[in-house]
Amino acid sequence: MANFYTDNPHIQYHLQHPLMERIARLKERDYADADQYDYAPSDYADALDSYQRVLEVVGEVCGEVIAPNAAEVDLTGPTLHEGRVSYDPLTAQNLDTVRQTGLMGMALPRRYGGLNMPITPYIMAADMVSRADAGFENLWGLQDCAETLYEFGSEDQRERFLPRVCAGETMSMDLTEPDAGSDLQAVMLKATYNEADQQWYLNGVKRFITNGDSNIHLVLARSEEGTKDARGLSMFIYDAKKGGVTVRRIENKMGIKGVPTCELVFKDAPAELCGERRLGLIRYVMSLMNGARLGIMAQAVGISEAAYREAKAYAADRHQYGHAIDRFPAVYEMLALIRAKADATRAHLYETSRFVDMYKAYDDIARERKLTPEERKEQKYYSRLADAYTPIGKGMSTELANQNVYDCIQIYGGSGYMKDYTCERLYRDVRITNIYEGTTQLQVVAAIRHVTTGTYFARLEEYQQVAVSPEWQETKKLLASWIERAKACTELVTEAKDQTLLDYHARRLVEMCGHCIFAHLLLIAAQDRPDLYEHSTHVYIQYASGEMDKCEGQIRRFDPKQLQHYAVQTSTPAEA
Repeated sequence: MANFYTDNPHIQYHLQHPLMERIARLKERDYADADQYDYAPSDYADALDSYQRVLEVVGEVCGEVIAPNAAEVDLTGPTLHEGRVSYDPLTAQNLDTVRQTGLMGMALPRRYGGLNMPITPYIMAADMVSRADAGFENLWGLQDCAETLYEFGSEDQRERFLPRVCAGETMSMDLTEPDAGSDLQAVMLKATYNEADQQWYLNGVKRFITNGDSNIHLVLARSEEGTKDARGLSMFIYDAKKGGVTVRRIENKMGIKGVPTCELVFKDAPAELCGERRLGLIRYVMSLMNGARLGIMAQAVGISEAAYREAKAYAADRHQYGHAIDRFPAVYEMLALIRAKADATRAHLYETSRFVDMYKAYDDIARERKLTPEERKEQKYYSRLADAYTPIGKGMSTELANQNVYDCIQIYGGSGYMKDYTCERLYRDVRITNIYEGTTQLQVVAAIRHVTTGTYFARLEEYQQVAVSPEWQETKKLLASWIERAKACTELVTEAKDQTLLDYHARRLVEMCGHCIFAHLLLIAAQDRPDLYEHSTHVYIQYASGEMDKCEGQIRRFDPKQLQHYAVQTSTPAEA
């Protein structure tokens, strides 16, 4: 039987990370639930066993149900009739299987019907689901919206909505509008409070809403009359049982076909305020999108894993000139690079998810009692790292995933262009990952401040303190030199005190730091499991060396006076 967990030792390795023991203890409040719930762990060994068992179930569902259904779902997809969406029958089968196996609400507390698992094993599940069918991950993964409702909703709202999510009802986050894409400050969907019936009503249009005909929606709307910026936006919960929202259309997309992306019309749709007024974008949506970006990173990693396996199998089977094509350097170089990039991005994904686990655990504890000074310090430390690692990971992981599927198609040759093969679907599915939940360019905007303020460099110095075996000492020295080169380039750009110049080189500075981080994480993994990571570490460092040279060369050779030749492209001929 196919199982996407047991056949992937890379995921199993990351589950064993030393920090997971502290995460489990914090998440379980020193295993206080053991006497109240039969399935609650009594110690770390018990918790780890529980995580493994759940991930084995996820792996089996992915291998036996979701992956076999993926090709047919891609062909048919959802349908729209009289303002309502129906899933493809096989998507419905996937969802029913997930419900029956209790895999909704994985990270939610047990008192609401969840499994109380940390974010890291949940993201591991998302990694596997994405490998099976990236489109279904967009449906299943939206249970992450429930985490935002848990964090910012009232206890009454938690008790009414979270058990429904754990029982299998679906969610959506309704943010984007026709005139408000990445610039969510421009959201104009109107929220009006009716004093007579003490009820909020929503009116307007939302566009590009993933799983838009869901059971429970988190909606960003303008609650403050006369405002035009983020301070006038609040978050609302809309329950589809109440009516008032219709689906105008399902977008005809390039990929991710299984989950409907909808245009929604709100007409006096009753809703309830989630959290405080005016904090919808400033606080709640930022938290919501950070969680979503972690999910997109998992989606990119899962697609990279699928691309590697597809390419490897085809290259071993396809013969040219009397040999399997995986014998040719031009092909096995691509295979090695796909594997190395997948391993690097996965290492960064789970490093990030552990940071998120740590600070969110302390956030949750802070709702129950006052944190000690030591706990507050640690909370702040991991929160800052999560804030830094999320954009650089979302930006680079999705770009590398696109490269991986590109190379997978290339290995297939002309066959890869045909819909007969999985890689053609992967190519269409992966393209959205570096666009939605914030484009790569926006991730650079979020990440560059962690370059200039030294967040990445401080963490890299910590990686440099990790002991490595003698045969890796020269590699460690090489990576130390990369850090100094990245610092020098950062100083060169920032000392000019020219914001336009910094914005122009931001991508290169972020990529330099990203390659330093990815390479260090692989080096550390190679100490523990050389059988899994030795080759990928060497291959990735060779690849990243060239990328470091390219970025540094472009920064050092660039004359700021040349900026006019780039900026002028946005002008009309008369203006130029």
